[in-house]
Amino acid sequence: MDIEIRNLSKSYNGKKVLDNVSCRFKEGSITLVMAPSGQGKTTLLRILMGLEEADSGEIDGLDGRKMGAVFQEDRLCRNLSPVSNIRLVCRKNITKTEIIEAMDAVGIAGCASQPVRELSGGMCRRVAILRALLSDSSILLMDEPFKGLDRETKLIVMDYTKSKYNGRTVILVTHDEAEALYMAGEDSGRICRI
Repeated sequence: MDIEIRNLSKSYNGKKVLDNVSCRFKEGSITLVMAPSGQGKTTLLRILMGLEEADSGEIDGLDGRKMGAVFQEDRLCRNLSPVSNIRLVCRKNITKTEIIEAMDAVGIAGCASQPVRELSGGMCRRVAILRALLSDSSILLMDEPFKGLDRETKLIVMDYTKSKYNGRTVILVTHDEAEALYMAGEDSGRICRI
């Protein structure tokens, strides 16, 4: 089922951050939400997650479906290893070997058992992305997921994300035009500008 937002508006202290935003997120595909920094992208995701309420507008198609998220902050359990962090939300039947293989694909298998507090920011970012991709959620919400990654790592992680979203509905917000075009590929219809 597609997710559709119609005429969504939200203000903070009299300042409108979302102004009658309408967009359709096609089931089973990646849709990029583009806007400059500070223009309501994170607020839109927070509304979709139920963490905030819109001032007005409608949202259809969520209907209690399970969501996974990559926030701007990694929100990892700092004392746990990457493997343990991923296991917190991954599908029940996943093996440690599968998790390590995923970590290897994005270049972080060597830190599988270290506490997250000992990892660099870029490594933590990749753990957070894998945690969402390996979850059993039907919707993935990703807020600037590739932020802070160097160019080479970013390309590896973007390619991995495109290959492993497994037909789920992905809503990915970014202010980076090149990143959006790369993720959208030839289907620029999957970019929603707010």
